[in-house]
Parts: sequence; structure tokens; C-alpha cells
Amino acid sequence: MNDFTIITDSREQIPWLFTSISPMPKVIIKGLKTGDYSIENHSESGIAIERKNKADLFGSCGKGRDRLQREFERMALFDYSAIVIERTMGDCIKNPPESTKMKPKAVINTMLSWSIRYGVHVWFVEDRILAEKICFGLFKHFWKQQLEMI
Repeated sequence: MNDFTIITDSREQIPWLFTSISPMPKVIIKGLKTGDYSIENHSESGIAIERKNKADLFGSCGKGRDRLQREFERMALFDYSAIVIERTMGDCIKNPPESTKMKPKAVINTMLSWSIRYGVHVWFVEDRILAEKICFGLFKHFWKQQLEMI
């Protein structure tokens, strides 16, 4: 079932290692045009996952907004794409990063609006470990459905 290889983008600064998954999946580091994570042989149009921590999310919706929108536009071309945020929506609303000038409502509304406009799924999860597990679960189900289509 887990015969796929996860690709971690070579530019990821603090990558998920998938050590909480048993058995631990095979992971390779390679440059990705879209997203931070994908599956080998499906990274061009199959599946793309973008990882965001809370500070990165707020920064991407502020100063990095144009870059984030281009990422959504590229992800819209994939069979499945998602942004996995390493914080709950409630935490993002109640506890925005101290260094941000972005209003939490504007960040959440951007994610909601663009998820509809571009068809990119947005997952707010409790922490980094759960985010890693959600990413792996998405890969596992994508892989299974690819096998069923053969």
C-alpha cells in the first residue's frame, strides 16, 4: 500500500521527516515546481501539498500575497492539491503572530476564498505532527485511488 516515494522540495527549510509514520515511508529530496511535498511520478500534475506554519501563513497572505496566489494558480492544475497549515483555524484567529500586521480575519478569508476559486483544499490542523500525518494520509489515499484506476 505504501509503495510510493514522497518527494520533499529541496527548498524546504524545516521539512517533515515522516518519522511518526510506521513503517516510515521512503522520502527523497528533490526540487519541486509546485508545493513542498508530492509523490514521485505525480509531482507535475498529480498531487501537490504546500506546508505552512502560522507565521508563514500570515506572511504569505501579507507581503508574500502575489507569490502565494501564483502558487494557488499552479496548484489548481493538479488532480489534487492542498495547503496544510500547522495550526488550527481557531489558534490563527485568536493568537496571530506578534510580528504580523495582517488581521486574522483577512488571512482566513483569503484561504476560504482562494480554496473555492482555485479548488485547492485547505487543512488547518493542530500541530506539526498531525500536519505530517494528514499529508501522509492524503498521499496514501491518492496513491490507492491511482492504483484503482489502472
